[in-house]
Amino acid sequence: MVALHDSLIPLLGSGADPEQLMHVREVPAREAVHDPWPDWVHPDVVEAYASLGVAQPWRHQLQAATQVHAGRHTIIATGTASGKSLAYQLPALDAIHRTALEDQARLEPTGATVLYLAPTKALAADQLAAVKSLKLPTVRAETYDGDTDPGARRWIRDHANFVLANPDMLHFGILPNHTWWARFFRRLKFVVVDEAHSYRGVFGSHVANLMRRLRRVCASYGADPVFIGASATAGEPAASFSRLIGAPAGSVTDDCSPHGSTTVAFWEPQLTDLKGENGARERRTVVAETADLLANLVSARVRTIAFIKSRRGAETISSITKRMLEEVHPSLPGRIAAYRSGYMPEERRELEAKLRSGQLLGVSSTSALELGIDISGLDAVLVAGWPGTRASLFQQIGRAGRAGQDALAAFVASDDPLDTYLVHHPEAVFDVSVEATVFDPSNPYVLGPHLCAAAQELPLTVDDLELFGPSAAGLVDELTADGFLRRRPAGWFWTHAESAAAMVNLRADGGGPISIVESESGTLLGTMDSPQSHYQAHTGAIYVHQGTTYLVEELNEQDHCAMVTRSNPDYYTQARDVTQIEVLGELRGEDWGSVRACFGDVKVTTKVISFQRKAFISNEILGEEPLELPSRELFTKAVWFTIDEPDLAAAGLTAARIPGALHAAEHAGIGLLPLVASSDRWDIGGVSTALHADTGKPTIFVYDGHPGGAGFAERGYDAARTWLSATRDAIEACECDSGCPSCVQSPKCGNKNNPLDKAGAVILLDALLHAARTPLEQPVS
Repeated sequence: MVALHDSLIPLLGSGADPEQLMHVREVPAREAVHDPWPDWVHPDVVEAYASLGVAQPWRHQLQAATQVHAGRHTIIATGTASGKSLAYQLPALDAIHRTALEDQARLEPTGATVLYLAPTKALAADQLAAVKSLKLPTVRAETYDGDTDPGARRWIRDHANFVLANPDMLHFGILPNHTWWARFFRRLKFVVVDEAHSYRGVFGSHVANLMRRLRRVCASYGADPVFIGASATAGEPAASFSRLIGAPAGSVTDDCSPHGSTTVAFWEPQLTDLKGENGARERRTVVAETADLLANLVSARVRTIAFIKSRRGAETISSITKRMLEEVHPSLPGRIAAYRSGYMPEERRELEAKLRSGQLLGVSSTSALELGIDISGLDAVLVAGWPGTRASLFQQIGRAGRAGQDALAAFVASDDPLDTYLVHHPEAVFDVSVEATVFDPSNPYVLGPHLCAAAQELPLTVDDLELFGPSAAGLVDELTADGFLRRRPAGWFWTHAESAAAMVNLRADGGGPISIVESESGTLLGTMDSPQSHYQAHTGAIYVHQGTTYLVEELNEQDHCAMVTRSNPDYYTQARDVTQIEVLGELRGEDWGSVRACFGDVKVTTKVISFQRKAFISNEILGEEPLELPSRELFTKAVWFTIDEPDLAAAGLTAARIPGALHAAEHAGIGLLPLVASSDRWDIGGVSTALHADTGKPTIFVYDGHPGGAGFAERGYDAARTWLSATRDAIEACECDSGCPSCVQSPKCGNKNNPLDKAGAVILLDALLHAARTPLEQPVS
């Protein structure tokens, strides 16, 4: 392998400007701490691990396994490649093996069963291989998901004792048909919740209610399973896991596994001579920059994963890298691939196998490969744009050096206020604790449908409502009045013939997935969540699948499909929208003199009005076309700030400058919110106005982009002083003259980033912070 520490600049790119390397941090190597196997583990299980080379477990593995064996809900929250799987496998497999041996002397088997839940099918498949590699004859482990052959499903229900599934299958397939699973549920000893930190926002709220439904069904069969969580390093993991499962849980957080040192570079793309909107100089795009770095590393035979948040970004990085490597050696382009959700199952399996075997030297991936898939031997990780949370960043850079070797990781900043802030303030990444997971199980848009699903599974009783939280009783009354539930002496019943589970989409905002279909052949290329379709599958949009580009000919929302045809453009597309917001009610508020900070319910009306064609490398706008798409209404939560116009005038902001100052501060505030909340920029939206109809004052709104809210806006309210201070600092520190994508311009602004007043935003934020003489209460996890 290339000597990673000798010189970062030659390795990352011979033509790179040393000034692009903003910061280097060495994450030191860590020595292993082992403990002997405990007496409670069956010798056969110890021997099975020994056959795989595990002579002794690490201390944190035993601490967690012993807590679980003692019957305590527990989450193990340690770094990537710290062997969290052994911590839950050990008590689970021991229970299965011991009871199976005891069953051999019984007429009626009573052996233990285990349910394993992973957020992705790939992770469940990886865990299945790990369990089967132990070759314990008593363990009958099988995956049960959407890819499982229908003919195998009955055998799994009747005979498997270690079932690996995902939340979607638990919701749609298992709980609604729990009577088919009676044998399994009666014996259920453990429930494993893997990658628990990924259950955040609305998805986390859904899964939290799903866990409550699971516990309720288990209790009806006389089972009280122990829940075991596995998570990347996270803030307050015990509190988050307790909230996820609805029961008190302990945690194990001291990582005693070995890890090589990792050199972490913070890298900022160069400014170009190209001018964007409002004449601001454009930085080289994070996609083009990351493709360059990936090509350099792969050319040096450094096995590398490049992470990026968007599907389109993963595909584009792969395509550009392949074109670059064609000039280096004809064998290299075939060793590059993209990996993301939306692929067909057989494509995912093939890519995972090639990555494990080393056939692939470079992969550009969404967070689908951030999770705990066992991929060893990687030398480097590129993180293209802030992944949303510190926990995700450390999870991604932990992919390198998994076999104990030294490794390289680089965070490549995108043209975004938060990214720019972080590459210039590395202490905000390395010198503070990672975030707590944010989700809200009481969100009525989430909880209501789950109460209906629970009532269809088993009649809801008054005692059951306590399990779902204090707001459940009122929601049940509303659902009864609306005809969804019916009250009977035995409890509340679901009243409709169709499945109540169909009312719930765990991972999206409703509308069902959109199928991407090639018009000429009728081939199903992949799927897309309905809310994304107005932005990424509108007529004229460019869709990318494994390096092949397609032009969207038609979006048919009625039939839930988008028809595409092969194309080879030199541009990508980006949609624009306009947004209006209405205050429905204030839930919390605090006066800072004449400034008021509020958190409450709002109605957001959004309409995608046009799309731009932008050049791949330069980001130059090549053209714009209008779109005729219906408006969408969103009832959600927001944080907002109001300030009197005379106070702005006293601070030096004239009336003519107020709209641009508000607009610029809103854009930057949206970009910096992930600093204090475990959100992604695309989880949130904003609106600003010099005179809002409901507040009667100049107002800035930032709202959760999910029905009922996701908890992000409330975290912004709780940490408002920190958030606004960072926003102000990021704007002032930006080297542009009048505003650019690194500070106050937004890629999805429907007003073409006009008006924007960069200097005015600093004046405005100074006025807000001056008024906030006492900080708001600290966030509560």
